[in-house]
Amino acid sequence: MKTSLQFVAVITGFCAALAFADQPPLPAGLLPSQLEGVGIDEHLGREIDQNLTFIAEDGYPVRLGDYFHKGRPVILNLIYYSCPMLCNLILNGQTEVLKQIPWTPGNEFEIVTISFDPSESFDLARKKKAVYLSDYGRPAPGWHFLTDNEGNAKRLADLVGFKYRYDERQQQCAHAAAIMILTPQAKVARYLYGVRYKPMDVRFALTEAAANRSTFSVERVLLFCYHYDPTVGSYVLFASNFMRAGGVLTVLLIVFYLWRLFREDRRKMARWKEGLV
Repeated sequence: MKTSLQFVAVITGFCAALAFADQPPLPAGLLPSQLEGVGIDEHLGREIDQNLTFIAEDGYPVRLGDYFHKGRPVILNLIYYSCPMLCNLILNGQTEVLKQIPWTPGNEFEIVTISFDPSESFDLARKKKAVYLSDYGRPAPGWHFLTDNEGNAKRLADLVGFKYRYDERQQQCAHAAAIMILTPQAKVARYLYGVRYKPMDVRFALTEAAANRSTFSVERVLLFCYHYDPTVGSYVLFASNFMRAGGVLTVLLIVFYLWRLFREDRRKMARWKEGLV
C-alpha cells in the first residue's frame, strides 16, 4: 500500500510540476485557395459502416468490420500510395512513433491503411506494405494495406470527415495530414494531426479508444494529467485537473490538521483534569 501511495504521489508531483509548462501555439494562417474544400471535419463518436469492402494487399476483398472483431482499437490511415510527398510523410511519422512504443499492431491494436485513389491496385498496396514493415523492423500482423473497392474509400472518408479532392493541374490529390483512432466498436475516437506524432499522444489515444478495457495501467494514471485539445490535435496538460485535485487535497490536509489539533487539545485537557484530582 505504501508503495502504491508513493507511486501516485510521484506521478501527481510530476504532473503538477509540468502544469505550468507552455502550451503548443494555436494553428494560424489562411487556407490557400487551392485547398478550399480540403480538410477534416471531426465526427467524434460517429460509427463507421463496417460493411464497407476493400481490396486487401493479397488481391482478395475484405470487409472493414473484419478488423474490429478482436476488441482492439484501430489506427486508420486514408492516403494514396502514389502520393509524391505528404502520404509518405504521414506513414513515415507513424512508423517512427510505432518504433517508440512497446505495443505491436496485431496485439494491442490494429492499423488499417487505405488508398482513396480508385485507380491504385492491390499490387501497389502490397509493395507499400513491404516497404513499411521492413522499416518497422519487427512483425506487425495487424497492419493492413487496402485499396478502394466500388467507391467505398470515398464513403469511408465522408463518414470520418476526411475531405480531399483531385487537382487536375498537378494530377495529385490534395488532402490533410492526420491519422484517425477508432474504438473496437468502430466509432471515431481521436484525430491526431500532422506528420510527426508523439508516443504519448498515440498511447493515450489508443488507451482512450480501447475504453481502458485492459488491466490498470500507467496510461490510466497519466491520462488524468492530460486532456485532448482538438485545436492542436494533441494531448496537453489539463491544469484544472490539478487545481481540482489540489483543492481537494488542501481541504483534506486542513481537516486532518484540525483533527490533530482537536485531538491534542483533548489530550491536554484530560491530563490537566487528572492533575487536579
